[in-house]
Amino acid sequence: MSDENLNGAAPAADAQQGPTFTVEKLYVKDVSFEAPNAPQVFNEQGQPDLQMKLNQKVQRLSDNAFEVSLGITLTCTLNDKTAYLAEVEQAGVFGLGGMDDQMLDAMLGIQCPNILYPYASATIGQLITSGGFPPFPMQPINFEALYAETLRQRVAQMSQQGDSLADAETAGNA
Repeated sequence: MSDENLNGAAPAADAQQGPTFTVEKLYVKDVSFEAPNAPQVFNEQGQPDLQMKLNQKVQRLSDNAFEVSLGITLTCTLNDKTAYLAEVEQAGVFGLGGMDDQMLDAMLGIQCPNILYPYASATIGQLITSGGFPPFPMQPINFEALYAETLRQRVAQMSQQGDSLADAETAGNA
């Protein structure tokens, strides 16, 4: 069989090098569940108050490999007593190549957490029901909007730092 007969596909050496994105590995990095007031909390009456905290960490592993961790902490209180605290850090190793810094930052801030969130949400749900509490359906999160807000905060912070430097220079020249 000759190199020319590749069913219309170009040889690998001639393949265009564009942006690449791969999911290398998904895993639970840390998990915790506490029900500090059990079993008394099961007899409490009232409306539960649920607070969710979300955080994300990115670590560069190599030129094209990144570990992205999505942390979710869900705290349920009932009559000012903690019913439960569920924490999950869902992580993944992602391969990202051929991207400029802006596109890379957006992929790490939007696409990677979008992939991790359903896994983290499922783990939180299992922890809560295994802890004897009613299921808590976690709503979808718009990581694109969160990323846009993060960019807005970065710009505001940079402009404040720029104003501080300008004020310092002005004061130094006076």
